[in-house]
Amino acid sequence: MTLVEGSGCFVVTDEGVRLMDLVGGIAVNALGHCHPEVVEAASAQMRRLLHTSNLYYTTPQVELAEALVASAFPGRVFWCNSGAEANEAAIKVARKWGRLHRRGAFTVVTLEGAFHGRTLATLAATGNAHYSDPFRPLPEGFRQVPRGDLAAVERALVDPDRPGVAVLAEPIQGESGVNPLGTEYLVGLRELCDRHRALLILDEVQTGMGRTGTMWAHQAAGIVPDLMTAAKGLGGGLPLGAVLVSKTADCLEPGDHGSTFGGNPVACAAGLAAISVITRDRLFNRAAIAGDQLKEGILGFRAMGLPVADVRGSGLLLGIGLSEPWARELAGVALQEGLLINPIGAATIRLAPPLVISDDEIELALEGLRSSLVRVMRDKGL
Repeated sequence: MTLVEGSGCFVVTDEGVRLMDLVGGIAVNALGHCHPEVVEAASAQMRRLLHTSNLYYTTPQVELAEALVASAFPGRVFWCNSGAEANEAAIKVARKWGRLHRRGAFTVVTLEGAFHGRTLATLAATGNAHYSDPFRPLPEGFRQVPRGDLAAVERALVDPDRPGVAVLAEPIQGESGVNPLGTEYLVGLRELCDRHRALLILDEVQTGMGRTGTMWAHQAAGIVPDLMTAAKGLGGGLPLGAVLVSKTADCLEPGDHGSTFGGNPVACAAGLAAISVITRDRLFNRAAIAGDQLKEGILGFRAMGLPVADVRGSGLLLGIGLSEPWARELAGVALQEGLLINPIGAATIRLAPPLVISDDEIELALEGLRSSLVRVMRDKGL
């Protein structure tokens, strides 16, 4: 399938078929396709300055860094191009910080079920054999522990042979099935890192930019990380990543790290427009309301005898847990019904629609999902 056009919550294929996009470019299109303020900001910047490298500052870079810091917590920003690159930068910060402050400790503790990217280091941090086995051997310095087990995190941090210098976690694990870590667990991670003098790195690549009902997912838990990585929705649809480093963790000096395209002025102009619209219109509140509406509607399918087990996630990052392993079949049928949805695993559908989705569009999506589930059951002879 080839997509050639998009507007708001909809895309059009090269065959002229109009589809509702509930994938959102995998949580990238927070404002939908071709939001006019993002398009205008990027277009205007393209007429002024396309690229400089990160040997120099540009105005969009600085203004977006100020907006990012204001939306999250005080710190400095390193610009890159993707979530994987942002996580790589955060890992490098943690390693240098460990050399300076923790007698060379370098092990980063991560969680089973995590997904942090597809570079070799972020694959090692991910610890998912499906993604990593074809590319072994992987870099050393990562240790996975079971999700939800704070005692296991603490054991890893204090291991005398491999002491942990940092914990890297997603507030909601997106790729493994949209599994929230929960407020109590996130607070516990913060407390453990404080107790054992380790850095808390939160991967907000997918959960940030208002998607989960707050501007950044960690804000719902009332905690502040030492480092936060961002990408996806940050660029308004253009490739842009960032790591926000607090004063506690700030140890990079000129020459330690670099990125030729990082902080591209066009991408930063688009990102500045996106973060401005989200904060101005408080679209994180809209995400919370719309997410509840979607969740309630999908859970209502169970009373109709449809194979929905649960709905996980927060705001407009939702995972539909099916009671049967029919996710791929459901995605195929939904496409025929005019919906783009994202099967992740045998029995989970991920939804990440734009934060600007309207009530009428949510009802249209729910009707399409209901019809698709009915058709799948019929195809299975049920």
